Amino acid sequence: MERKTIQLELPDNFSVQQLIEWAGSFSPALILNSNSSAQNFSDPYSQSEIIGAIGCLDELICDTDCLRQLESYIQKPDWYFGYFTYDLKNELENLYSSHPDMIQFPALHFFRPRYLARLNGNSMEVSFIEEIDSSEEVEALFRSIQNFSTKKKRTKSPQIKERVSKDEYLRKTELVRQHIQRGDIYEMNYCVEFYAEQTDVSPSEVYVKLNEISPMPFSAYFKNDSHVLACASPERFLARRGQKIISQPIKGTAKRGKNDIEDKEIILELRNNTKEQSENVMIVDLVRNDLSRTAQKGSVKVEELFSVYTFKQLHQMISTVVSEIKPDQTNLDVIRSSFPMGSMTGAPKIRAMQLIEEFESTKRGLYSGSIGYIDPQGNFDFNVVIRSIQFNSEKKLLNFMVGSAITIASDPEKEYAECLLKAEGMMKAIRLSGRE
Repeated sequence: MERKTIQLELPDNFSVQQLIEWAGSFSPALILNSNSSAQNFSDPYSQSEIIGAIGCLDELICDTDCLRQLESYIQKPDWYFGYFTYDLKNELENLYSSHPDMIQFPALHFFRPRYLARLNGNSMEVSFIEEIDSSEEVEALFRSIQNFSTKKKRTKSPQIKERVSKDEYLRKTELVRQHIQRGDIYEMNYCVEFYAEQTDVSPSEVYVKLNEISPMPFSAYFKNDSHVLACASPERFLARRGQKIISQPIKGTAKRGKNDIEDKEIILELRNNTKEQSENVMIVDLVRNDLSRTAQKGSVKVEELFSVYTFKQLHQMISTVVSEIKPDQTNLDVIRSSFPMGSMTGAPKIRAMQLIEEFESTKRGLYSGSIGYIDPQGNFDFNVVIRSIQFNSEKKLLNFMVGSAITIASDPEKEYAECLLKAEGMMKAIRLSGRE
């Protein structure tokens, strides 16, 4: 069954919040928001300002043998949306995870959307299966978005707790540095969890607040029944455009200045910081190695090295690594050879993941996994799930994790401060979405 597409003009009072609230009445629903109008740069690999996958024709949810099942599931040319959790690593390598998991996202979830909405400027393109929905029904359904209420009941701001105290963080960071001194690893991404219990804040409102505070190019809102993700990610994991594969690892974070002059000084300091450059180049080398497994000979190149991108809250050092895929390699071959992303593990990757299990206290779940889409032409785009809040609405639980790359040059106090800087936007969004 082929998809039919209709074009709708958006009213002047249309809001993304209305789209989020309306889409959340379907399960599953995934909104990918590039926030292109809020950025001071354009992403040459982005396909739309906003892509919405709403409802489903069919879906794959699994906890074991996930990638083999996904390979069978995505055979039909169509749009597929979904996520990989971090613990999919256990299928790819001889690894395990035994830590508690508050939120309990399934390991993998992909679906073909009943409705596909792509927003650019003042127009919305909606695709659907005509044998299931008529053009008139779809147009009426999407016209109803502007009437969807965004008003929420009054809720109490939840108490956010830290799973790992500052003292424990400093102690463990020093132990990681000892492993680096012994030559076990060069770098490890160490993450800690913040959480809240008995919370009744609205996940959709948390996402809207988070996106206002921190509008990022790989922002996402995902909902399936009681599982929800509110994501404000600045990082692309992998994309495919034709035969070209793109990865854009981030290593290097600095706070915004009070004015343009201070910003310029901070950017220059970040760009020339030898520790940040060391972290970044280690991950760039790891990504080059990952991509080389599926790349045509001589095609792996570094398009950007140590570029500093400015966002509303932060400056980030981002590099871009590209390759040309071999004709006999599939999309899942590329993902298998690169997952999980080196920016969230460390190097060497397998030993770093073993030590992550030893030092962290919580299963990461969807955090440092990836969410995105595959289109009918075989192009895809997947983010790195960071700066993200996970919800289990049935259990009234939420959590988020933050981390930083530990190297031999790391100062544990500064690493902890970087974690708190990354946590600021999420804490503020949770606080603002609750009303005393």
